[in-house]
Amino acid sequence: MVIWFLGISGSGKSTLGNKLKGHFDKNNIRSFLLDGDIVRDFFDNDLGYSIEERKQNIKRILLTAYALEKNGIIPIVCNISPFESLRYFAREKFQNYVQIYLHKEIKEAQKNDVKNIYKDNLNITPIVGLDLDFEKPLHNELVIYVDKETEDESFYKILTYFENK
Repeated sequence: MVIWFLGISGSGKSTLGNKLKGHFDKNNIRSFLLDGDIVRDFFDNDLGYSIEERKQNIKRILLTAYALEKNGIIPIVCNISPFESLRYFAREKFQNYVQIYLHKEIKEAQKNDVKNIYKDNLNITPIVGLDLDFEKPLHNELVIYVDKETEDESFYKILTYFENK
């Protein structure tokens, strides 16, 4: 199984991904968190933020998730993933792909901006949702409207989804 959290910056991907990783750890379920920022850091930030460079970074994540899954480890991916073509590619490559879309309004993300992504990068790098289109995810196993609920409520929905699966 591959679990893929996607959404704009500030939607809670890393927060909820880490909570799920903690839950899996407590239950002795082998998993690994693949965060887009960590992957960029591992490669010494050798890729920028153009469309092609973003696609290349996602492909790195896809390959890593593939290797983990093949070795019995559940990858928990936390990445903006703004391109529907690569989401489709993931569905084709993974037998059990679970896409969780964290829907957040851009105005709320800018207002809450915990990592200062919107403030520090405005007019410096293309920001998904402002300068680059976040293509609406067409096929999701779960959609969470994070603006309308607490972190715990969102996490409960995720756990409930997996319990019923």
